[in-house]
Amino acid sequence: MKNIAIALLLIMTTISCTNAQKQFSSKSKKQKLTTLEGKDISFGDVLNQYKGKTILVEVWASWCSDCVKAMPKVKELQVNNPNVVYLFISMDKALDKWKAGIEKHQVKGENYWVNDENMMKGAFGKSIDLDWIPRYIVIDKEQKVVIYRAIETDFEKINSTLKTLE
Repeated sequence: MKNIAIALLLIMTTISCTNAQKQFSSKSKKQKLTTLEGKDISFGDVLNQYKGKTILVEVWASWCSDCVKAMPKVKELQVNNPNVVYLFISMDKALDKWKAGIEKHQVKGENYWVNDENMMKGAFGKSIDLDWIPRYIVIDKEQKVVIYRAIETDFEKINSTLKTLE
């Protein structure tokens, strides 16, 4: 009986630790993104533009079939949560592919591109522990990360979290 109690305690500790939300490191905030106008800006400066607002970050790419399949759900989130800033960060291989993807998929929101030939395995991807796209991150009005690692199957959780942050 004692062994079962210890095993349950270990499982609960592991689960609670894996669900803990991570904040962006200074290294993450220093990573450079490219604007639609071709200018570089740090991720931290992008976030600072939206202080006082709830932000949904989607890390995506136009070549990613899961990202494309999830676009209607993202658009639904936008309709249901119009006061949220939608920040799209692309892992596309090239600037022209990124811009064509925005147009083709009618991506509405703030758009930035990670200009790194290593894409997901590059400096920005490593700095946010990027292991899958699409990846969704919810940031509250105080710039605290509320959801750090959500994927396309987590839209109900994302929507309910956004509703609580309005």
